[in-house]
Amino acid sequence: MGFPEGFLWGAATAAYQIEGAAQEDGRAPSIWDTFSHTPGKVLNGDTGDVATDHYHRRQDDIATMAELGIGAYRFSISWSRVLPDGTPNQKGMDFYSRLVDELLDHGIAPVATLYHWDLPQALEDAGGWPERDTARRFADYADRIGRVLGDRVHTWTTLNEPWCSAFLGYASGVHAPGITDPVAALTAAHHLNLAHGLAARALRGVVSPSARHSVTLNLHHVRGDAEAVRRVDAVANRVFLDPMLGNGYPADLLDDTASLTDWGFLRDGDEAIIAAPVDALGVNYYSPTLVRDWDGVSPRAHADGHRQGTATPFVGCDDVEFAEQPGPYTAMGWPIDATGMEELLLRLHREHPDTPLMVTENGAAFDDVLDGDGRIRDDRRIAYLRDHIAAAERACDAGADVRGYFAWSLLDNFEWAYGYSKRFGLVHVDYATGDRTWKDSATWYRDTIDRYTS
Repeated sequence: MGFPEGFLWGAATAAYQIEGAAQEDGRAPSIWDTFSHTPGKVLNGDTGDVATDHYHRRQDDIATMAELGIGAYRFSISWSRVLPDGTPNQKGMDFYSRLVDELLDHGIAPVATLYHWDLPQALEDAGGWPERDTARRFADYADRIGRVLGDRVHTWTTLNEPWCSAFLGYASGVHAPGITDPVAALTAAHHLNLAHGLAARALRGVVSPSARHSVTLNLHHVRGDAEAVRRVDAVANRVFLDPMLGNGYPADLLDDTASLTDWGFLRDGDEAIIAAPVDALGVNYYSPTLVRDWDGVSPRAHADGHRQGTATPFVGCDDVEFAEQPGPYTAMGWPIDATGMEELLLRLHREHPDTPLMVTENGAAFDDVLDGDGRIRDDRRIAYLRDHIAAAERACDAGADVRGYFAWSLLDNFEWAYGYSKRFGLVHVDYATGDRTWKDSATWYRDTIDRYTS
């Protein structure tokens, strides 16, 4: 049976990870500018000041996309670039307008994400995501950028991985803004949900009626002891999935976190706003998670796949430990298991059969080596992509309504707290010169797309 007609084959990036031009053309600092410039927060002291210099190399990168044969490009918009002080910055708006026009000129559908973790620092100074007003400001941002690009963007995505924004940013502190406060994390999660609902409503009022609307979640595929799975699933998945898809916050999540907060930040009417309809749910998947009940005595395992901080991002999961899983592993130390993606897609299909799905990020970091002949033979990445695309295809054959697959990432880039030490790209970037080199995986992906679409 395979993938459905109109299936989107794409690649993905994020603004702070590739654009650079951190202080050009009116852009203001984001929380990632502040975080990466704080000693000890990012490996090797790396920052996104230059990244892959996509801001100046946009046209060459779009030409690469066209050569790859992708039908869609998932990018994010820098809130700090287009609304640096709450008023529109024309140079920032023009950059994304040109980007969208050039994608369309090459037959590539623009898939725009409004928020990929780079909150303007001024809003963090005013309270950040734990402050309710940030959700309102996000809706205003959505309205303004929607009026500029709304006639040309194929798919709008409100948020990318709000779990990371809330729980890595405000609970474990390993991501910007680097706060370790579980109550702030839960409050941030709710306001991110609220921001999604408000922004989705704002967009529908100003963009083309033919545009599609979505949100992207990094849903954890959790295996292991039943009670441990339930707890992690509540705070890692259902805290966003349930209210966004109309079921409200899960009662067990409220119970698990009752010793921390009474959820007074949840107001009457909020859940109705959060449940704004979407045309697709974006799913980011890299590896499964293995959990078990912790006895409270033996040394506790913390192999949760995230850079370790002084606090856990899994709020309300004090009785859970994250077990080491068998290899093989990527350079991130993440286990490679494509069956997890198949099972996750099928779970979503069972529980939300009327919600189409898109795999909006999937890929792997490996220690790529530029050979003497100038070639990068990344056979392990090819195997990873091949197996996960096959898993998505099996999910389709079993009935899941999967509408697209986006490889992460188009380019090697700034990998958040890991700086430039981890390479996910189909295209290698020499960070000293900015030179781009196709890896073997890029050629393989081009040929795979051609095989499925010809």
